[in-house]
Amino acid sequence: MCTIDERNQRDDGVTSRTDADGTTDSAPDLPPPDPTAEKPHPRLAVAVLCLAGIVVALMQTIIVPLIPQLPALLHADASDTTWAITITLLLGAVATPIGGRIGDMYGKRLAILVSLGFVAAGSVACAVATSLPLFIIGRGLQGLGFGIVALGISVMRDIVPPRHLGSSVGTMSASLGIGGALGLPVAALIAQHVSWHALFWSCAGAATLAGVGVALTVRSTAKPSGGRFDALGALGLTVLLVCLLLPLSKGAEWGWSAPLTLGLFAGFLVSLGVWVLVELRRDSPLIDLRILGKRPLLLTNLASIATGFAFYAMQLIPIQLLMAPTNSPDGFGYDMVHASLILAPSGLVMFVFSHISGRINAVFGARISLALGAVIIGIGYVIFIVGIAGPWDLTWIHMMVIACCIGAGLGIAYSAMPALIMQSVSVEQTGESNGVNALMRIIGTSTAAAAVGMLLTWSMISVPVADGTAIEVPTAEGYLWASAIALVMSAIAAVVAFAIPAHGRSTETPV
Repeated sequence: MCTIDERNQRDDGVTSRTDADGTTDSAPDLPPPDPTAEKPHPRLAVAVLCLAGIVVALMQTIIVPLIPQLPALLHADASDTTWAITITLLLGAVATPIGGRIGDMYGKRLAILVSLGFVAAGSVACAVATSLPLFIIGRGLQGLGFGIVALGISVMRDIVPPRHLGSSVGTMSASLGIGGALGLPVAALIAQHVSWHALFWSCAGAATLAGVGVALTVRSTAKPSGGRFDALGALGLTVLLVCLLLPLSKGAEWGWSAPLTLGLFAGFLVSLGVWVLVELRRDSPLIDLRILGKRPLLLTNLASIATGFAFYAMQLIPIQLLMAPTNSPDGFGYDMVHASLILAPSGLVMFVFSHISGRINAVFGARISLALGAVIIGIGYVIFIVGIAGPWDLTWIHMMVIACCIGAGLGIAYSAMPALIMQSVSVEQTGESNGVNALMRIIGTSTAAAAVGMLLTWSMISVPVADGTAIEVPTAEGYLWASAIALVMSAIAAVVAFAIPAHGRSTETPV
């Protein structure tokens, strides 16, 4: 006898239920939810995160067209206006690993929104500045947003299905190249045809738009790890990075053998030793050095330093060659806008090859992808060296090809680095580890700026220009030495990448 709400299972898989009035309802069984079912791909959220990465990359290049004009625009000495670049580098280097740790502890989405707030506030400060102090404060606030790319890569691990993660991370990594390549011509056009104030108002608007997009589209399901923030470790990291990066960026101006330069390098070594000892003894350190000391992460970060060096060397060398007067050695005589447009396609090539990197990761592994990227970067430098040293003349087409070759290598290499990091750490340490990896790239770019700048300055000669004055430009010898060192760094990155332990083939499939 059937009672109220009694269920009987029939042979055809239909469940029957007899109610109090004697009627029987039948309905097919619904399959239980599949816990392994893949969540949908949040393409809009990925696009918004990449937009945020492009905005941050723009902060590094928009200042370039203004550098010669800053003393007049801000009524300051030329030696003082260089702080507009230095302060952004210093605070960006400090904020990147600290922001990653804060993202792991309190939420990566929140950390991204705060970082974009700093970028927007800094851009507004620069836009309204009429003197150097306020402009430097604004540039410092912009630097606090440099950790967004590492945070964006980390949050993608939380929201993107595994088989789409490789391509999404590659696109996020490529946002650095896209922003860097597009930043120069866009900044030059706005500054030249509108005003330099409009340039920074545009940056503020872009950061605000990206922040609204992140707030509306990014929904991270990862639970923050919580814990107590290591303020002492953050202070120690700040001290040692300032002691390293400040003399690297100002050493040419102060003198490499000057007491201040040598003293800061010595301070770096001392503070590094003390900081490592303190961090190893803390229960909840800012950066887990035991994890970072493991071979896969250690070698990945070393390769990142070398790749960052090779990347930034090519940011410094071609633009000077393209803008050098035609009566100088190998000079092309282009203005900033035309020179930037010649190099701009490299950013688009970097974007395309970041997706190709996902396929290489899936088939051969991320370490092979990183090594291949370094080799392609090296090929670009070989072409450049042969073009400078050979009996034939370089053309703007050759320069574009060289830049695109290096852009392709960077797209592959920069997409492989986060993949190597994420396959070696837990979800709770993704932000911290990606932040440290991004810091390693900053150290590489800073070292390149110091080394390449020193070599090009060493080789300077004076050449006359149309108005009867003379300007200083590098010689072919300076370009050759700088390129040769960058080529060596590319080779080091490839060798170190091959030494990373194999992790097996990735299961991620790019789209």
